[in-house]
Amino acid sequence: MKYWEIIARNLKKRGWRLDYVSALDSQGRTIWIADAHRDDGRRFIVHADEKLTAFLELERVTRENLMISGPAIQPAATCSAGASAEVCG
Repeated sequence: MKYWEIIARNLKKRGWRLDYVSALDSQGRTIWIADAHRDDGRRFIVHADEKLTAFLELERVTRENLMISGPAIQPAATCSAGASAEVCG
């Protein structure tokens, strides 16, 4: 089992539904887009140069969201993963 699959399995155990896709950017490079969402309206979308990086970023933002108290419905966050990963709102 690959590490991204372990992350996906753990996210599903915590109640997240996952979708992911690879695409080509305007310069012909492969990018990965991953989406984690729940029935309560929380949703996170990340993109990265590698599949593992995208899932690591999803794991990070979903864990951070659990630590933040606030409304159940959060706006979708787009994350740029890589050397300088950050959550963009």
